[in-house]
Amino acid sequence: MDFDVTTLRGRRADQRWNRMSVGDILERVTWSTPDKVALVGWEGAFADPRFERMTYRQADEAANQVAHALLDEGLQPGDRVLLYCDNSIEAIILFFGIAKAGMVAVPVNAMLAPDVLTWAIDRVRPSLAVVDGGLYPRGAEVFASTGVRVGATIRIGGEGPPGVPALTEWIGDKPTTEVDVTIHGDDIWELLFTSGTTSMPKASMTSHSYSYLSGYVYGLSLTRGLKYETDLVYVTFLPIVYHCGHNSTVMVAALAGGTVVIGRRPDEQALAQAITREKATAIWAGSPQWVEKLVQVAEQRPDVDLSSLTVVMFSWGAMKPDLGQRLKKVVGDHVQMLEVFGQTESMSCYRFWPEANPEHFAESLRGINHVGRPTPLLAADVVGPDGKSLRGQPGQPGEAVYRSPMITQGYYRDPEATAEAFAGGWFHSGDSCAYVDDGSQIMVDRLKDIVKSGGENVSSIRVEGVISGHPEVARVAVVGLPDERWGERVTAVVIRKPGSQVTEEEIIRYARERLAGFETPKQVVFVEEFPETVGGKVRKHVLRAQLSQSAH
Repeated sequence: MDFDVTTLRGRRADQRWNRMSVGDILERVTWSTPDKVALVGWEGAFADPRFERMTYRQADEAANQVAHALLDEGLQPGDRVLLYCDNSIEAIILFFGIAKAGMVAVPVNAMLAPDVLTWAIDRVRPSLAVVDGGLYPRGAEVFASTGVRVGATIRIGGEGPPGVPALTEWIGDKPTTEVDVTIHGDDIWELLFTSGTTSMPKASMTSHSYSYLSGYVYGLSLTRGLKYETDLVYVTFLPIVYHCGHNSTVMVAALAGGTVVIGRRPDEQALAQAITREKATAIWAGSPQWVEKLVQVAEQRPDVDLSSLTVVMFSWGAMKPDLGQRLKKVVGDHVQMLEVFGQTESMSCYRFWPEANPEHFAESLRGINHVGRPTPLLAADVVGPDGKSLRGQPGQPGEAVYRSPMITQGYYRDPEATAEAFAGGWFHSGDSCAYVDDGSQIMVDRLKDIVKSGGENVSSIRVEGVISGHPEVARVAVVGLPDERWGERVTAVVIRKPGSQVTEEEIIRYARERLAGFETPKQVVFVEEFPETVGGKVRKHVLRAQLSQSAH
């Protein structure tokens, strides 16, 4: 081994003794608490009993086997591995194994429409795919037409493609030792798709250091109230495989030396049972609506015990004070609520602790969403259209912009979108915020016409393009309207063609046949005309305001 003891700049820490690699996270904990439970899969979130409850040693050995299996398939470091999966412990092990091999995980939402999945595959050009057996039929035609080879199946809900081994068989005879691959913290280990202003998603480039720092920053907040950080027991039933949520859940628990409990999909009854059984100390709940569902379960079921919780983390909207009071009644006065505000490209995030800011918390009753202040690792500003800072100008809305080591490295194979996002040396979030008098910030609106519904980014342009193809639709504009459950409700505003009597149900059915479930409008409103600019562009902010007012 050669040691460079003369170079002071441009160094590269890429050896196992000094590197920052996601694939090393589990292994590092084996030197302290190898037999501690690292990963727990709730019913439905594992295919093989081997993966139901795994210690750090067991999880690390399984991840090593994945790395060996990938290399034995002929893949090389830097190759992309497509994950067509929902939540499972096997999928989490795949993440770590792919990272160990120096490869790039590409998780995709199985609900993507066929044309979008085809486009995504063409963009990232994966060398191999691992699929959930029950989800595979939805993407089978796309896999066939694009020539993507499926290497293994997680047999949850189905057997998967004929002749393809189960994941357990695929890694069964592989060594449990580490693979020898050079990795640097700046290397990309993951591509996460996120919607933009165009109809197709962009592949956000996530580095090893990004995930490390995300885990540590979230861990500072989520271990509050614990005697020791290793006491963290973190539960979520929200999608965290094709979502960036694994960086704020799995990585957090592992870097704290704690435990993460994963459910297959949102289910408030199962979530309450998991918290009770595992004595969870923190949860990632998603929207305030899901917090309310959990509280309702606890209010109705005497066998549910949420008293072990110290932090309830939520996002996608403000929590009303009365819900905070109900939460404390079923958990205890010790529990802290934490609102986070960020995105796939920037998980540095803002933090808002409602109890630390009771006056701001009370303002949520008037629809004001305080998002608090940026974490110490995040430089965050609000700028006007001219790019100048609006700091010191309370109430003046502008675009939130960021600088942080926890920022996307760009959009894979999309230099134009990357250059636009980093104009002026800041990452432009596309979210409209404003300062308030004390220097903290509020979320105002979306600068871009992306509807954030249930944690998914929905391109209004794409939805409009589909609905406009209906033979009885003259014009359509898609907006997001406030919704307690979804954060924003995808709403299609339609002008019918003369003589048409097309109904809301018919439009929704037409859209559902051509769009992913999360893209499909939850509501259709018929109007005679749109508010427009002189140039004929729909003034969506006016349309959104009109619809919001008519709902009250």
